[in-house]
Amino acid sequence: MIDENIVSLIRIIALILAVMIHEISHGFVALLCGDSTARDAGRLSLNPIRHIDPVGTVILPIILTVFRSPVLFGWAKPVPINLGRTRNPRQAFWLTAIAGPASNLIQALIGVALYHLSVSEIMPFSPTVNLYIAVAAFSYIAVNIMLMTFNMIPIPPLDGSRVVMVLLPEKLAIPYMRLEWVGFLLVFVLLNFEFTGKFIRAVVVGFFKIFNIT
Repeated sequence: MIDENIVSLIRIIALILAVMIHEISHGFVALLCGDSTARDAGRLSLNPIRHIDPVGTVILPIILTVFRSPVLFGWAKPVPINLGRTRNPRQAFWLTAIAGPASNLIQALIGVALYHLSVSEIMPFSPTVNLYIAVAAFSYIAVNIMLMTFNMIPIPPLDGSRVVMVLLPEKLAIPYMRLEWVGFLLVFVLLNFEFTGKFIRAVVVGFFKIFNIT
């Protein structure tokens, strides 16, 4: 028998880990591109305290969990990046942007492996422990695909907008990125659209079907 309270806690932990690694990935790729700002600020750490945003990492996930929202969303404190310190700022701009969603995809694939190991009973644990591992893996996959999908929506300041900006000519890219001042408002509006939830859930379900996760 699965304890629903434990499942809720697992979902919140999965989200915190996913958003934390998402942000670390931005900083790590920036470091590879020549910018050590995130490292110097101590933000390439797996210590969650360094990344927790009171609203995005704690309050919002708890509210969504309490109200049993089908879409669990959140964010960590943005990792500081100084593109001026990179060897190729234009290239670093889109590489650091895509690093976050890419990390979510990689985390989801790790979750897939963990899920199949647990349900195939290869792991030397009791059936109950294997069940909770499968639940944790399932939640981790879902959270990461949700974050990846949402962050790739091309609305500033989401990561997808950075990729689009690189593809646009300069005369369009500059006014496009100026939308960032209303970006967070647009993001919250999107979260309240039923279509957004349906779209993200469809992507998650499709990912589950591809990897035979039920």
